[in-house]
Amino acid sequence: MQIPRLHPDTIEEVKHRADIVDVVSDYVVLRRRGKDFVGLCPFHDEKTPSFTVSPTKQMYYCFGCQAAGNAIKFVMDLNKRHFAEVVLDLAKRYQVPVKTLAPEQRQELQRQISLREQLYEILASTAQFYQHALRQNLGQKAMQYLQENRQLKIETIQQFGLGYAPPGWETLHRYLVENKNYPVQLVEKAGLIKPRKEGGGYYDVFRDRLMIPIHDVQGRVIAFGGRTLTDEQPKYLNSPETELFSKGKTLFALDQAKDGISKSDQGVVVEGYFDAIALHAAGINNVVASLGTALSIEQVRLLLRYSDSKQLILNFDADNAGINAAERAIGEIATLAYKGEVQLKILNIPDGKDADEYLQTHTAAEYQQLLTNAPLWLNWQIEEIIKNRDLKQATNFQIVTKEMVKILQKIVNSDTLNYYISYCAEILSLGDARLIPLRVENLLTQIAPASVQTPPLRLRKPESKTPKLSLVTTERSLLEQAEALLLRIFLHCPEQRQIIFEELEERNLEFSLSHHRFLWQKSLEFPLEEVDLISNLQNRYLELEEDLKIVSHVFHLNEKNKQEILRTPQVVQATLACMEIVLREKRYRHFMELWEKVDPQIEPEKNKSYYDNAIAEKRRIQELDKQRQFSIAELF
Repeated sequence: MQIPRLHPDTIEEVKHRADIVDVVSDYVVLRRRGKDFVGLCPFHDEKTPSFTVSPTKQMYYCFGCQAAGNAIKFVMDLNKRHFAEVVLDLAKRYQVPVKTLAPEQRQELQRQISLREQLYEILASTAQFYQHALRQNLGQKAMQYLQENRQLKIETIQQFGLGYAPPGWETLHRYLVENKNYPVQLVEKAGLIKPRKEGGGYYDVFRDRLMIPIHDVQGRVIAFGGRTLTDEQPKYLNSPETELFSKGKTLFALDQAKDGISKSDQGVVVEGYFDAIALHAAGINNVVASLGTALSIEQVRLLLRYSDSKQLILNFDADNAGINAAERAIGEIATLAYKGEVQLKILNIPDGKDADEYLQTHTAAEYQQLLTNAPLWLNWQIEEIIKNRDLKQATNFQIVTKEMVKILQKIVNSDTLNYYISYCAEILSLGDARLIPLRVENLLTQIAPASVQTPPLRLRKPESKTPKLSLVTTERSLLEQAEALLLRIFLHCPEQRQIIFEELEERNLEFSLSHHRFLWQKSLEFPLEEVDLISNLQNRYLELEEDLKIVSHVFHLNEKNKQEILRTPQVVQATLACMEIVLREKRYRHFMELWEKVDPQIEPEKNKSYYDNAIAEKRRIQELDKQRQFSIAELF
């Protein structure tokens, strides 16, 4: 809507009344630390809290990304909203009278603001109407269903505001429009009645159904879910999308689960209303229910506001329908999971039961144990791939390997990828530990796209006139060529010296060959910006002529050398990659030797540590090899 200019008094009053801790707590899990509160910053990814909120100053500040401001700025920046919109929302929340600079516009503004408030009021009245109907004779069948079929106590029925919609076509319509005098257009906007196609008038959306109110995070009724008590289809009917209700942005019972999610640092998503209600009734209060659609990014981020470690468990039936529901519900979460931004687990209850059915014959502690043992989503996918397949048969082995590679190729986080390469290799080794390195090599080869696989290096033919970096296959030659080229760039390209120095420091690389290390150490005795570095080196160390002689070739540039450093930044990266490859190869061989010597039965922790380190080094070598090949290809 078009918002008139707000009166400064309104803005100041909102600033005065809007509590920064209260506002930020809607989006961030805050922990008290002294006089202030801390939490994970919502403006950038972090694992250690650097986001602070000061109640005394009514300000927030992030030491990580330097985001700062008051309650209004927080909501503006986080939700990408305009100043006036945020002020109006906070004014409604804290009951601040709204004034505008143009008095004639005030009435229209108030009308627009009050629309949502009137819808909230209508829906609250409707919820009370349904609850009252449940306690009457006409609601006896619905009450019997709740108490006998669902085994719910009166306290739980009241806690979730369950009710009953009478069977008449216009019962609710008459109550709201004729008895309560709500405008019929607003009742329609609330999603409670629909206009008849013929003959005029309206009819109730929900009739002869058990009614489940859907609340927003603040606990206000925004919609309803209705379950049929007959054979009528659909079994469950939700309110249509309205000004207040968006199915893709709402989670059932989040208002009651947010504190439980915060305390347990874990959110559980179930498939149905009664699964969530039954779990809450059993004391497991970190549970919400999806509304029959794939979980959207908005729903997931809303849920994960209350979990520091971003833990999310999807609990669906273990039968085929439940497995399909889990895959469908994951939706956009997959992107977050592959990036490592959410710890996604899957719980399939045995025997094809849903949570509600399971609790009728098992305890809450047993269900809690199922949650504890739930596999991570990636593990679950792999288990589904190998289920009922004999990997000793060649066809099954090929199918499983191909499907594993598809999963591995999507993993963005390098640590996660290394772990699952190892995990899949162990499965494919069929219990023979000697085969694990071979399986790892095969997986690494298939994971890398064909376009960036490293071609075999060959010796440069003397007669070739095409300028190329002379990187040969032997480790000594590779290292010598890379180090010499890097020193040549350092001496002849002053603008690259700081970059080279910082890269070597950051990667913890040293010149391995003694004559190169000697020249590097002598070069660092001069300022990095020294223009006549080569002349000064030669003049100062005349007495070391014999020592410098072995590296004198780097002091001069012939046509081939000039070509090699023509595109200096790319060459620097290529040479650094070559140097690091040699270092990583040594580390890889070291860990492999340790791994081969250790007995996994006697020292399982050492066995796993050596193996994981070897895999990490191998993965890094592959990444560096891609960098090197890419850079070389870019040169000419």
